[in-house]
Amino acid sequence: SSKDPQESISKAEEFLLKALAIDDKNAGTLGNLSQVYTRKKEYDKAIAAAERAVTLDPGSSWALYRYAIALNFSGRPEQAIPLFEKAIRLNPLGPSAFYFDFGIALRDTGKVDEAVATFKKSVERAPNWFWPHAHLAVTYSMLGMNTEARAEAAEVLRINPRFSIEWAAKNTAYDQARMVKVFDAMRKAGLPDTPPSAQP
Repeated sequence: SSKDPQESISKAEEFLLKALAIDDKNAGTLGNLSQVYTRKKEYDKAIAAAERAVTLDPGSSWALYRYAIALNFSGRPEQAIPLFEKAIRLNPLGPSAFYFDFGIALRDTGKVDEAVATFKKSVERAPNWFWPHAHLAVTYSMLGMNTEARAEAAEVLRINPRFSIEWAAKNTAYDQARMVKVFDAMRKAGLPDTPPSAQP
């Protein structure tokens, strides 16, 4: 496997496009392709692929989830929320990621208290996944709940001691301009700008 994430994403895209050339009505393949386009920040392509996946398999919680994240990453969280809700209704025991990305959409539309409850559900399902803790820290920080924010930031660093805002900036599919408030809140919660070894 490739160590370069961009190369891995390009290989995944190539593989999925070949698979679609054989069977262009496979909702799972279209959903995966949507995620690849989201990672590449090619949001229009991501939305088109995910929309087609949902049309082909409207009862798939994964197709709905991938459509929701494509909309959310492209800056349309209001449209993403009902899709997240439907995905969770169809798959209430679904993975942590369903609740994690739903929490981001809720927070981005100003439903901050609901976002906290949703991130907590994400943490319950995957206590050692650092991203839900990071976004709980952000959300608490935005609410002025600094003690809770710092506790979640400490959890992030316990799970991933090399976590930094610099690393997060390189590993998000969100537009950087949208992330300024998030990174400020991470900083306020006590998450470092650079990895520990890079700090003076």
